[in-house]
Amino acid sequence: MPTKTLLIPTTDGQADAFAAFPDHGERHPAVLMYADGFGIRPVLREMARELAGHGYYVLVPNSFYRHGPAPLIDLPEHIGEEARPALVARLMPLIEAHTAERVLSDADAYLRFLTIQPEVAAGPVAVTGYCIGGLLATRTAAAHPGRVAALAAFHAPVGAAGPDTLAKIAARLHFGHAESDLTPEALGELNRCLDAAKVDYTSEIYPGTVHGFTMSDTDAFDPAGLRRHWDRLLPLLRRAL
Repeated sequence: MPTKTLLIPTTDGQADAFAAFPDHGERHPAVLMYADGFGIRPVLREMARELAGHGYYVLVPNSFYRHGPAPLIDLPEHIGEEARPALVARLMPLIEAHTAERVLSDADAYLRFLTIQPEVAAGPVAVTGYCIGGLLATRTAAAHPGRVAALAAFHAPVGAAGPDTLAKIAARLHFGHAESDLTPEALGELNRCLDAAKVDYTSEIYPGTVHGFTMSDTDAFDPAGLRRHWDRLLPLLRRAL
């Protein structure tokens, strides 16, 4: 599986990124994958490679490149309950500094970059993301309704995008929520916003999961939740791209 470490020109510098794609010598539909708050690390590279194996060029940018290349902080091999609070406390200022304006400026750069990659096919792209990355993916899809044909976000605060942003989405979408993140009442409110926006969507709580359930290097990992994630993501991409 070919992979690359890349630098993407942006209005504020260069974003380091990781890409994986099939070894077929052909062009492939692109998927822009936003990492969770812990950033690019082995588990994200593994997930990108797995997705690329299904026929996609997968680009994973370092969303917080303004503060330095990934990894921005030292992470343990396994992010357990004891380590998590201190790590989140160090990362939260970076997350809070990543304003909606920065998100959209960077998204423009990432999508421009994809159009000139020799391994990327012409046509629509997909965006997906985990945790805060799911919110970035949602904002990207809303800002580029003519370019983004599929959106998937997992254990992500997508409701923070707001009804006005959700109403701009033209992509097919799937939101997979952690049971610990969203009550059934909050899910109903979010889905009513999607209904009002006339979005082609599925949005569901994954039973028995907690925030971060897709990440195998954390104590939140849920194997059944990760399988469900692939079972939702892959058909979505096949239909849209």
